[in-house]
Amino acid sequence: MCGIVAYVGPKDAAPILLEGLQRLEYRGYDSAGLAVVNGKTLKTRKVKGRVADLAAAMPARFKGGLGIGHTRWATHGVPSDLNAHPHVDADERIAVVHNGIIENAAELRRKLEADGVVFASETDTEVLAHLIARTADETSSLEDAVRLALKSVVGTYGIAVVDAQRPGEVVVARNGSPIVLGIGEKEMFAASDVAALIRYTRQVVHLEDGELAVLKADGFHTFTSDAMETAKEPFTVDWEAGHYDTGGYEHYLLKEISEQPETVARTLSGRVDDRFHIAHLGGLNMDARETRSFRRVKIIGCGSAYYSGQIGAQLIEELARIPADAEPASEFRYRSPVVEPDTLYVAISQSGETYDTLAAVQELKRKGGRVIGIVNAVGSAIAREVDGGVYLHAGPEVSVASTKAFTSTAVAFALLALHLGRVRDLSPADGRRICEGLRRLPDQIEQILKLDEQIKALAQSYANAPGMMFVGRVRGYPVAREGAQKLKEISYVHAEAYPASELKHGPLALISPELPTVAIVPDDELLDKNLTTLGEIRARSGRILMIGHRSAEQADDCIVIPKNEVELDPILLTIPLQLFAYHAAVALARDVDKPRNLAKSVTVE
Repeated sequence: MCGIVAYVGPKDAAPILLEGLQRLEYRGYDSAGLAVVNGKTLKTRKVKGRVADLAAAMPARFKGGLGIGHTRWATHGVPSDLNAHPHVDADERIAVVHNGIIENAAELRRKLEADGVVFASETDTEVLAHLIARTADETSSLEDAVRLALKSVVGTYGIAVVDAQRPGEVVVARNGSPIVLGIGEKEMFAASDVAALIRYTRQVVHLEDGELAVLKADGFHTFTSDAMETAKEPFTVDWEAGHYDTGGYEHYLLKEISEQPETVARTLSGRVDDRFHIAHLGGLNMDARETRSFRRVKIIGCGSAYYSGQIGAQLIEELARIPADAEPASEFRYRSPVVEPDTLYVAISQSGETYDTLAAVQELKRKGGRVIGIVNAVGSAIAREVDGGVYLHAGPEVSVASTKAFTSTAVAFALLALHLGRVRDLSPADGRRICEGLRRLPDQIEQILKLDEQIKALAQSYANAPGMMFVGRVRGYPVAREGAQKLKEISYVHAEAYPASELKHGPLALISPELPTVAIVPDDELLDKNLTTLGEIRARSGRILMIGHRSAEQADDCIVIPKNEVELDPILLTIPLQLFAYHAAVALARDVDKPRNLAKSVTVE
């Protein structure tokens, strides 16, 4: 991983590739490079560092109407010019860019070295370049060379390949790592993310696992690894190029936090029925009889998606009275889970391409599980795999740290819980209460955003702490986990989250004047217990920042936010934590949108 761009057409490829790579910078990377074919000459440039460094290193003449580009997030070999993509064969005829991991790369490398191949890099990807070069001499087409070479490969890949001896075409392939084709006017594009294509075309085609495609200026054709032709129908992407601009904000992250009143309204749009006090979720593809048949709900996701799933599980248990729990998708598929016919499985992924979650969905489908998805990206792999689902309609999320997608996911779970509850035993009165609460969310988020200056000042006063503890009870615990996640991933301040009730069972030993605590204290039936916990921290000289619906003398600092229905309060409680993490990161001069070591869409294990 992390970003792929390819172009074939009448224009000069290099500027298009560079712009595409710039639009993929948000995914996180450590080096960048590109290759173009001019006549029958292959030219490459690659550097450790940013796309801007690559652009600065480009020679004045780097022409060619065919090319591939890449931003790399290291999996094999340290970040360096040599390990950057594209990788070429010994004759500099074949060039390959690759997202994913070749699991048998070491074995293939030994075989090639035994045959006299000398490797220039430490990467698994260079193996592909040499394998394709060998088969290219034995086949009549580049597509066959790539297809046959991949038969010896074990692992995940999204690749783009060019051959200087066969100018005019790019071959791409997918297995576990996304590849999207873009259809232009007498030109074709490919990328790992639609963000790289959106300025040039909104007509796209997603490859499935095991599919390859040949791109020429006048069109494309797709086929399987067994050379069987496949039929693909393009669809129109709703997102536009302007969605990927900062819109005048200093960072994408701040822009996306500020967009949440609108994105939550879009998630709710057309889905709240004020007549019957129910949620309309036609994309679930389930009638009332089937909906009532489920006796359990299991939610899977990774990172912030997992924490939103914990909020969702609480909502489902409270409103629908169905046992529900959330689990990391990365763990779920490796523990040989028992898949029950009366369990509804819910997979969450903003990108719809998260590899661990996609693999878990595929395992569930193999075992006959009923799976729905909550995703943001229309047409993504998970959206195509599941039996039904809910699109977030939050728009593209560029910053690595998820904010608006997290909030919209929690709102989608509230809609799902309302839907399940009203089909079962949730009363019309409670249905009306939740519907009214959902409709209040956008305005209440707007009110919280107006606290920005207060939260900024608090974040600056806490930013130099060596670490922070986040605590919450029941509904507040997943909020605390997400708050700790945000702080650690963008400010690099160590943060841990615990259930408030667990403090006295061990973590209380960490409390000291140097370790502040962020306490999530909603005004609910557990208020008195939470205030008692704050007293225990205060008695040990711990500094406390409280997020809640009222001030409390037990806390040193308080952020007071509007109150909604108790079931929906966790959605609002996350917003000040997003702003807190953002301002702490800015105070510490962090790269807010591209935190170190992280990638936006994790398409490898």
